Amino acid sequence: QVQLVESGGGLVQAGGSLRLSCAASGGTFSSANMGWLRQVPGKEREFVAAISWNGRSTFYAESVKGRFTISRDNAKNTVYLQMNSLKPEDTAVYYCAAEVRGRGGWWTRKDDYDYWGQGTQVTVSS
Repeated sequence: QVQLVESGGGLVQAGGSLRLSCAASGGTFSSANMGWLRQVPGKEREFVAAISWNGRSTFYAESVKGRFTISRDNAKNTVYLQMNSLKPEDTAVYYCAAEVRGRGGWWTRKDDYDYWGQGTQVTVSS
């Protein structure tokens, strides 16, 4: 079992920045591929970014490419999402997720993930 706890969400004006953190415990974080997904009420959970277990490879949704950066610190069992140039359409609950079965691909679907955090709200005002 892997437990994931997100933090760092909040209210920010358009153009501002936030850094989300996801602390992992209870499993082998260093071998897990990690992702961030987000969801707004009434819509499907959508992929934002993913990072491989060793941090060497990252992948982003087109909507956030160039603005968001995913990173990880395996020594601290933590994955981060740096969000810059935020837009009102980035408003959502952001979830951290872990893929531990070694699936191929880029883990862009919510079904690719095995464990989830509780989510953190990000609200971007215009």
